[in-house]
Amino acid sequence: MERRRLKRRPPPRRLDFDDIVYGIHAVDEALVAGERLRSIHISDDRKKDAVLRGLLARAKERNVPVRFEQRGFFASLPFKAHQGVVAVAPPFAYAGLHELLDRGSGGRRLFVVLDHLTDPHNVGAIVRTAEAAGATGVVLPDRRSAGINATVRKAAAGAAAHVPVARVANVADAIRALKKARVWVAGGDAGQGATSLEKADLRGDLAIVIGEEGRGLSPLVRRECDFLVSIPMYGRIASLNASVAAGVLIYEAVRQRRLDQRILDGSEDAELVDQPGDFEDAPELPGGGHDDADAVAVVPSSAGDDA
Repeated sequence: MERRRLKRRPPPRRLDFDDIVYGIHAVDEALVAGERLRSIHISDDRKKDAVLRGLLARAKERNVPVRFEQRGFFASLPFKAHQGVVAVAPPFAYAGLHELLDRGSGGRRLFVVLDHLTDPHNVGAIVRTAEAAGATGVVLPDRRSAGINATVRKAAAGAAAHVPVARVANVADAIRALKKARVWVAGGDAGQGATSLEKADLRGDLAIVIGEEGRGLSPLVRRECDFLVSIPMYGRIASLNASVAAGVLIYEAVRQRRLDQRILDGSEDAELVDQPGDFEDAPELPGGGHDDADAVAVVPSSAGDDA
């Protein structure tokens, strides 16, 4: 008698937690940005949740499978703040540095360079601020640094789906490439010789360098910066958290640019506006010339290590 061969079911595909997008806003923004999500998993008790109507409609429109899961599914995940909504995405698509440089060639460029930040909450918060401020892109190293993983995507609240992120082998080499592209590079540092943020001119093509939590900029990266900028501290605390410092610097650059544009448009009287410090003594750009390119903002040496 011939025995039937039973077909064994293949074992369930093991999830790569770095490819998980979790939280309502992060998953929804991934859909809005057109990310090719492989599947969305929603807690069974949220089937009729009105908050998820838009997300479910977008998932259906983009043919993304939606599965309603029991509590055991979510209990197996290492993330607690998933809100009963997770998605499985392809590995994050990093941009090349040259793509970032080409992308911003039509106007004033603003780059945010992260010098080996390891806390994913800080990286995610900075990516979120960079996107909200309209930055050209974010640059981070591929070693000894948090990449765009599930925690970063959650902390970025979906911003990682909208702002290009380049991963480079060497931060110092990336800074040299930025300078060759006529971008001013400034490093955040609270030491002597740093220009106070109140006097820094951040209106031109700019790269803001954020140092590692607790240690600040590495010596090589500090040397490659065109100049250093410090954030004034008026209390007893000597430094800010890395992501907070980045937000201060990025939005000061945005403020100066918008004010400068209003002056150029004639909607502000230049004589009545307090302009940032004179930049006659600024170093020449790589390749010669000074143009109207200005400076880059920087973070204090001890950027803070609490997320």
